[in-house]
Amino acid sequence: MLEEREKERATRQYGRPNVGGPFSLTTHEGKPFTEKDLEGKWSLVYFGFANCPDICPAELDKMTSVVNTAQKEHGDIFLPVFITVDPSRDLPHRIGRYLEDFHPSFVGLYGDYDATKAACKKYRVYFSTPPNADPNGDYLVDHSIFVYLMDPNGQFVEAFGQATSAEDVVTKINETIQEWEKETGRKV
Repeated sequence: MLEEREKERATRQYGRPNVGGPFSLTTHEGKPFTEKDLEGKWSLVYFGFANCPDICPAELDKMTSVVNTAQKEHGDIFLPVFITVDPSRDLPHRIGRYLEDFHPSFVGLYGDYDATKAACKKYRVYFSTPPNADPNGDYLVDHSIFVYLMDPNGQFVEAFGQATSAEDVVTKINETIQEWEKETGRKV
C-alpha cells in the first residue's frame, strides 16, 4: 500500500506557480500597460532599475541575446519587458534612454510606489526601495534577479535566475514553444 501511495505521489502534477496577474503601469512612452498587453506574444519580464551598476545591465544584455537568437528561429513573437523597482528616479525619459542600449523592442514600465509594489507582489519580486526615496539620492536598490517567461496567454512558464545562461534560456524557450503549439494546436 505504501508503494502504491508513493507511485501516486510521484506522478501527481501540481500545476503552475501563481506568478503574474493583474497590474497597471505606464510605458516609457507614456501609454497605459496592463497584464493584458502581455497576451499575444511570448514575454520575458525583468524587474530592475536604471542606476544599477552591473547586474541589471548584464541581465538585460542576456535578454537581448535571448530575443535575438529566438527570433531567428521563431520570428517576431517576443516581447521583452523591463519594470522599474525604483519609481522615484526611473521616470519615463530615463527608462527610455536606459533601454536604448538593449533590444529595440523592449518596453519599459513604471508606476508610482504603490503600483510598483503591487506589480512586484504579483510576480513575487522583492525590492528594497523605500516609499519616500529621494529622487536625487545616491542609493542602490536590492531586488530579486529573475527573468520571467510568460506564454502568449500571459501565463507564467518559468523563472530564470542570474546563473542561467542565455543558451539555456533559449533551449527552454524552444522546448516550451514546441510544447505549447502541440497542446494548443496554434502558433503565435
